[in-house]
Amino acid sequence: MASPGLLPKALISSPVPSARASLTPFRSQSQLEASSKTRNSISKFLPSLPFLSITNRSKATRRKFSSVIRASSAPLPAALLFDCDGVLVDTEKDGHRISFNDTFAEMELGVTWDVELYGELLKIGGGKERMTAYFNKTAWPAKAPKTDEERKKFIASLHKRKTELFMALIEKRLLPLRPGVQRIIDEALSKDVKVAVCSTSNEKAVSAIVSNLLGPERAEKITIFAGDVVPRKKPDPAIYLLAASTLGVDPSSCVVVEDSAIGLAAAKAAGMKCIVTKSGYTAEEDFVNADAVFDCIGDPPEIRFDLGFCTDLLQKQYVS
Repeated sequence: MASPGLLPKALISSPVPSARASLTPFRSQSQLEASSKTRNSISKFLPSLPFLSITNRSKATRRKFSSVIRASSAPLPAALLFDCDGVLVDTEKDGHRISFNDTFAEMELGVTWDVELYGELLKIGGGKERMTAYFNKTAWPAKAPKTDEERKKFIASLHKRKTELFMALIEKRLLPLRPGVQRIIDEALSKDVKVAVCSTSNEKAVSAIVSNLLGPERAEKITIFAGDVVPRKKPDPAIYLLAASTLGVDPSSCVVVEDSAIGLAAAKAAGMKCIVTKSGYTAEEDFVNADAVFDCIGDPPEIRFDLGFCTDLLQKQYVS
């Protein structure tokens, strides 16, 4: 092999053309300007095409796309569990409270629960428990029995009549579903996510709400856990643990929608994710332990969250 020193000086001093230069065809000035305009147009268009290569995007944008991909491939919730009063329907102030007062009036007990008082009583889960606690604190009506056993029967009879009056209100459809309830239930059912309602209210009252306001077809697909189905009511987690066991799902794969602090406490104690949709009576309660907090579920064009949000919620905790 000849040494570099023996190569002709002209070859040594002359630059070797690059491969790119040797393969680039000649283009006129007008062609170069047209090509530049085309590249500028494409570069403006690229950001709106998420399916194109993202290798040249910023790290923040790449992380965003990765997050979307992970969320879309994440498993759906095994079950979506709803409280009833305040979540499906804002029933408390103009539904249950009115029905309690009408019952008291019919029985001539001389008792009326105003809006503020009823808000305080809602901290006690269950209608029968609510009446018992109120009478124990204030005074039992003159018409009430004297023994504990007879008083339990008395409370049960009051609650039965109150439920009848409440169901009449529901059947008249005077209280509408809250925004987004039907939409997200339909979304869950269409993707084979189990749906249940878990409430401290009477089972007949909850069934009336579900069947009358959501319709019989949806009602057939929704499991109801309500009333005295468990011995301890919210904030005890018993009703949510029963729901998970009966539906055959792991509590950690469930997402609960609640509206109250006692409902939130029950869901979290059961090891479930919990979204709070504030209601009229619960807007000022402490929801610091909630996984997300909204004013409602929402319908288009003001959707607050959907099943995709619930899916992502199982992967991480949102701070609202």
